[in-house]
Amino acid sequence: MDHVTTLATLLAAPRFEVAPTAGVLDAAADLPAGATVTVTAAPSRGLAATVDTAVALAARGFAAVPHLAARSVRDRGELAGHLDRLAAAGVREVFVVGGDAREPAGDLPDGLALLRAMEDLDRRPPRVGVPSYPDGHHRIADDVLWADLRVKQFHADYTVTQLCFDADLVCRFAGEARARGIDLPVIAGVPGVVDAARLLRLSVRIGVADAVRFARSHRATAGALLRGGRHTPDELVGGLAASGCELAGLHLFTFNQIEPTVRWLSQARRTAA
Repeated sequence: MDHVTTLATLLAAPRFEVAPTAGVLDAAADLPAGATVTVTAAPSRGLAATVDTAVALAARGFAAVPHLAARSVRDRGELAGHLDRLAAAGVREVFVVGGDAREPAGDLPDGLALLRAMEDLDRRPPRVGVPSYPDGHHRIADDVLWADLRVKQFHADYTVTQLCFDADLVCRFAGEARARGIDLPVIAGVPGVVDAARLLRLSVRIGVADAVRFARSHRATAGALLRGGRHTPDELVGGLAASGCELAGLHLFTFNQIEPTVRWLSQARRTAA
C-alpha cells in the first residue's frame, strides 16, 4: 500500500456515501461518472431500500457499494436473496456493518456474523469493507473494537474509518492498527460539504465522541460547527495529506448534499494540481 503524501493523491478517487432517501438518484447525477458510491442502511428504511438504491446506481454506471447491516437481516435466506440480486446487477462490493437496530431481526447480531454467513452461503462478493473507529464507539469498548477488527481482517479487504474530525487521530489509528497486526488498508472517512448545525447533530447522534470529550479535543471544529454556516473538509483533508500517514484513500460522507461536496472536490483538485 502506498503512503498518501500529497493532497492530489488523496483527492484522486474518493468514495461518496449516500443514504437511500427520496431524490437521491436524481442527486447522484452530480457525481463523477463511474464514481464509487456507498449506500447506507438504517433500521427505519429496511435493507431492501439500500439494495434497491445500490441496484439503481449500478444501472447508472456507478460502482455501487451497499451497506449490509447484520442486525436488520431476518435470516440467511433473506441475506442470500439480497446478495444474489446484487450480483445479478453487477454489484461486486459490499460494506458490512453491525447496524443500529436495538435488537437483531434474526440470528446475525453483528458484522462478523454476517461476514461469516456470506462465506458459508458461498456468496461473498469479490470485495468487502468493514468500519473502524478512530474516535471510539459510544457503545463498544476500545479493546473489543480492536479485537473485532483483528478477526474481521481475515474476512474483509479494507476498512473505512467512521466520522472523525481529527487528522492526527486518524493517522494514529492507522499506525496502531499496523502495530496490532491489522493489515487492512485504511480509508479515511471525512464529512463533505454540509450544513454545520446538521453535521453537529449527526455527530452527536452517531456517537463520534461524548459531548465533553469532543468539545475539548476538537475545540476549533466544535466552535466552527456551533457558529453555523457550512462545514467544508479542507482543514481535515489537508491535515491527512500533510501527515504522510499510510492511508488507502478518502471516503466522503455527503449526507445526500452531493452537489456542494462534488463542487468542493473539483475546486480542491484544481488547488492541489
